[in-house]
Amino acid sequence: MTDANALPGAHRAAEALSRPFTVRGLTSRNRIAMAPMTRSFSPGGVPGQDVAEYYARRAAGGVGLIITEGTYVDHPSAGTSDRVPRFHGEDAFAGWADVVDAVHREGGAIVPQLWHVGVTRTEGAPPFTDAEPVGPSGISLTGEPKGRAMTQQDLDDVIAAFADGAAAAERLGFDGAELHGAHGYLIDQFLWSGSNRRTDAYGGDLVARTRFAAEIVAACRAAVSDSFPLIFRLSQWKSDAYDAKLAETPEELDALITPLAEAGIDVFHASTRRYWLPEFEGSDLNLAGWVKKISGLPTITVGSVGLDGEFFNAFRGLGSPVTGIEQLLDRIERDEFDMVAVGRALIADPEWAAKTLVGRTEDIAPFNAEMLKSLR
Repeated sequence: MTDANALPGAHRAAEALSRPFTVRGLTSRNRIAMAPMTRSFSPGGVPGQDVAEYYARRAAGGVGLIITEGTYVDHPSAGTSDRVPRFHGEDAFAGWADVVDAVHREGGAIVPQLWHVGVTRTEGAPPFTDAEPVGPSGISLTGEPKGRAMTQQDLDDVIAAFADGAAAAERLGFDGAELHGAHGYLIDQFLWSGSNRRTDAYGGDLVARTRFAAEIVAACRAAVSDSFPLIFRLSQWKSDAYDAKLAETPEELDALITPLAEAGIDVFHASTRRYWLPEFEGSDLNLAGWVKKISGLPTITVGSVGLDGEFFNAFRGLGSPVTGIEQLLDRIERDEFDMVAVGRALIADPEWAAKTLVGRTEDIAPFNAEMLKSLR
């Protein structure tokens, strides 16, 4: 890709990020993904034309793979807002079909993120006000009693809801599906010792705590065709525990991700707050780098890409200026990970990808928190 206004370094960015990426039947035209970010602009849980246009603008602006905001699976306790989109019901599916068509018209690939919030659900909140928060052990992320521990029937129902969501995603024309196993939500609540105190087969050591996640993955894999890839998003940190760790060592990380890979995951999306930070002592590899090294599977990195300031600043009403991606290019050039997911920088500037690929970083709009108040 060339541009008369390209700056020095553009060739390097284009070489590193313009390469197509293929897994099963999904092909992204480049190595840039849009990170999933809850926007809450879907009244009644139904994504409308404005949501379709929002995602399509990012595809038109050069993003190769769109990962949608989290969408609630078909379980009463899955959600905690009636403005977050759901992934069940014919009205919601019709909206998602429009989103898929809009993104595909602009040359992008797209996957939905399937989500259950677990015990982080606010009691009495919509979309199902009578639904009780559920989780592994009936405790919140900070250890206080909340909701109730899931029964075997609950577990089976949620596993089926994820599988139904994956099958629906393929039916609607999505290019794959991502399972939200990060940030202290339901799947992650089973993975983390701080929230999983169970004494049955779904609790105990790290491998036992992966059982629920692995059963979800296996059910999703069985519900879709061989050409349909599954992505798993994982993180160490939680929304109320930023220093939490699932794995303290590479060996523990191996114990965590191997059952998921064996169950049918194709790509791991490793969520960190700052992509450039090493995950374990003695190595510069970040979390995505370690997951790729251990599993041999492709990975997506994420965390303050292109911005000088982490995303928690947005919750305090603060902006983040644009910064370079030299470290990112260093890492992807040595194949530490395979794709990079970009979050707030793409809210700020739908053309971030196209501008980055030709080195026009001086034209990229900085992020400010006011941008979260509308779909731009």
